[in-house]
Amino acid sequence: MGATGATGGALLRRLTGRDVPCRAVTRTPDVLRATTGAGARVEIAAADAADPRTLRDALEGTTQLFLAMANSPRQAELETNVIDAAAACGVRHVVKVSAPAAEPASPVAVSRGHWRVEEHLAATGMTATLLRPYAFMHKLLLNAPAVAAGVLIGAMRDAPCNYVDVRDIADVAAETLLRPDLAGSTYTLTGPQAFSHPELARLLGELVGRPVRHIDLPPNEFHRHLRSTAHMPPWLADHVVEIQQLALTRPEAPDDTVETVLGRPARTLPDFLREHLHVFTTTA
Repeated sequence: MGATGATGGALLRRLTGRDVPCRAVTRTPDVLRATTGAGARVEIAAADAADPRTLRDALEGTTQLFLAMANSPRQAELETNVIDAAAACGVRHVVKVSAPAAEPASPVAVSRGHWRVEEHLAATGMTATLLRPYAFMHKLLLNAPAVAAGVLIGAMRDAPCNYVDVRDIADVAAETLLRPDLAGSTYTLTGPQAFSHPELARLLGELVGRPVRHIDLPPNEFHRHLRSTAHMPPWLADHVVEIQQLALTRPEAPDDTVETVLGRPARTLPDFLREHLHVFTTTA
């Protein structure tokens, strides 16, 4: 579920690369058909998480579910719908992408929602595998216009931040789906090194060949910047500020789960940025 998203798409490519039969569920099946190889062992099913009937049709006959949905004000409600449909269809194992600090009193609203979904999933009796990735490396690409202007703007001072590649999240998800010994646990996922914004600005400057200045704003000013410049809806600006403030109150350190599960090192942030350097150096 979420086959056209960054993590779901990466998992789909991993599974088809290993010739694993699977069903990709999406609201936009035509888009997925256009991007999925003709020889892949993939069934494409249309479903809307807001419509339980379409979910039951899409999940009928499946045994495991990977669940990754985009953050939204309705995320907990929609993921709960999917979980209920999965339980009704006899699914035995759910791999859910959750979040750090998924707790009832978390300072991050989205994480509180993930906690509610985790609790609901636990009550169904299905085996639950929880993936708790930290900041996604690919989200840094959204900073390209600011980096082109020579700045990196945030609100977490010099606190370290864990970044993880969605391909590593997908690779871990694939292992938990294909290896029964890994099912039923909670996995914290990070890259091999945490970077502060000042360190990230220096790294970007070295890669693009010009200075990138770190600008740290008070949370309320950063919120206004996200609303006015990035045109984020209020709930999303709230979320970005909350997760950056979380890095201040709960200092982050790398976790070796990716390497332990996959038997190889996690992808590094410098390598990711080099791979996508064209995004930061191409002028509009």
